[in-house]
Amino acid sequence: MWASRGSVATVVLCACTRAEGVSMSSDSQPELSPLVNGLAITEPVIGFYDAPDPAPFAPLVEPRGRECIFRSLKAWREGKTLHLTKEKHGCGARHLLGVDERSREEMIDFLWGEEGLRATPELMGEWLDSAVRYQPLHEHLLIGPLVPWQYRYLRTATFFVNPDQLSVLAVGATYFHKLSDPPPLVSRFGSGCMQLTTLFDSLDIAQALIGATDHAARGYLEPWMLAFTVTKPMLERLSRWAADPRSSLHSRFMESLVRARGGSIGPREGGIAGAVSS
Repeated sequence: MWASRGSVATVVLCACTRAEGVSMSSDSQPELSPLVNGLAITEPVIGFYDAPDPAPFAPLVEPRGRECIFRSLKAWREGKTLHLTKEKHGCGARHLLGVDERSREEMIDFLWGEEGLRATPELMGEWLDSAVRYQPLHEHLLIGPLVPWQYRYLRTATFFVNPDQLSVLAVGATYFHKLSDPPPLVSRFGSGCMQLTTLFDSLDIAQALIGATDHAARGYLEPWMLAFTVTKPMLERLSRWAADPRSSLHSRFMESLVRARGGSIGPREGGIAGAVSS
């Protein structure tokens, strides 16, 4: 079950109890407790899975109509997983599953005419034509609390964090970065579901993305929430960063920030913990 606000427990990492007799694969999920506990993260870490069988992710919920995936926040907190297929896909049909329910012209009219995302239809069409679509490997896309023994099917993991927590994670993402590597951290325009998958340079490199910046989706999230979404290689790097006692997570600057926030940088009711008043 999801840990209550203000408490941090390892159950946050996975809503499921490991089944008897199920062995971890060689590419097993890294240990995340030092990361989650060190940052006082109280929301479940959300995995984006591309899997052949949805059963290990139960209990499942399905989207209704063109429902935004972030409307599932309550379900995620209850340990449930959003199950997407080409038949039941929610709002992410086009970019996640390649299902075109609207023509190009209809999409441009919606994004430009209704949402006002570009100054002209031509600019909107240019962006739409350049947008990368996710290419599913299996019939089932599943978005929900991490299931460690399904790690082989994980594509990205998302931490819902406040600005303080985001700042620490952003530094952590650079800990093992070489100048010759791709950018370790990016922030790009796109829908909320695109920010989970297709806005990375590649899902096979160590990269993080700042998300939950699609204001059309933010109404389903807490006001303090930002998303820090990472590829599997970056998740593994962050696990190593958190475990290293010499890293920034364990520095005096981190200790100073925690003190400034009244003993925790985790979220509290009404906003960020210990926010300084002027």
